[in-house]
Amino acid sequence: MRAIEAARPHWPEGRRSCVALAFDLDGPTGGAMLDGSIWRNPSYFTLGAYGPWRALGRILDVLAEHSVPATFFIPAWVIENWPAQCRAIVEHGHEVAYHGYMHEAFWTLSPDEQRDVMARSMRLFDRHLGVRPVGFRTPSGDWSVETMRILPEFGVCYSSSMRGDDRPYLLDAASGLIEIPARWELDDYASLAYQRNPDFPAGLDRIASYETTLDNWCREFDGSHHDGLAMTTLFHPKVSGKPGRIALLEEFVGHMRAARGVWFAKCSEVASWWTASGQGTTT
Repeated sequence: MRAIEAARPHWPEGRRSCVALAFDLDGPTGGAMLDGSIWRNPSYFTLGAYGPWRALGRILDVLAEHSVPATFFIPAWVIENWPAQCRAIVEHGHEVAYHGYMHEAFWTLSPDEQRDVMARSMRLFDRHLGVRPVGFRTPSGDWSVETMRILPEFGVCYSSSMRGDDRPYLLDAASGLIEIPARWELDDYASLAYQRNPDFPAGLDRIASYETTLDNWCREFDGSHHDGLAMTTLFHPKVSGKPGRIALLEEFVGHMRAARGVWFAKCSEVASWWTASGQGTTT
């Protein structure tokens, strides 16, 4: 038996593979907000604000058109400042999950500072959305050794932060914390984010061909589906929710919907299934 066959997970109702679409609704949070420089840069602020203010609605329309669920990882500051837009996510039946308060780099924070961020975020999700999330995606793409012990204190049962497999896996046996790994290949920043400062190397393109980007995404799905794995995205409304780019998402979702035997699920559903089906010990 091939190794990939032996490692093939099983999914509900005999489905062949799993897709958990996920979006990071960062807004203008991040390094520039944390150091205060964003308040002197209106163009950069509005670039981020475009996500919750304008792009999110297009994303929700595509998901509704294709009847596909998704998970939105949201810094609590975004919820605090765009509560109506974030409530629309919940009203459309999607999942919302933790993503820091201002997109902090968790690996730079002490355990107490991490707890403060989580506690503040939990209060804001509850106050504005009436939700206590069970999921977390580290804003910085990394965390400290204490983080996986802190998350369960706030009701978190899964993370989507690491890169260690093509399947969910158990992070912490004591708490049962599950990891649903995403991959940089399915991060829209890698192909579509424009960076003008620093402009280096000078003269080279900053954005990939849309045709090539869509082809890359579809090939990633095709490989995951062939091997019966779980695929999670790192999409950002402010990057891929533009009028021209939304067609990429529409075609990508349509491509996946045309495949037979795909289980489309929220990340929380994937984590629950993985644990309940006795696959949680896979590493």
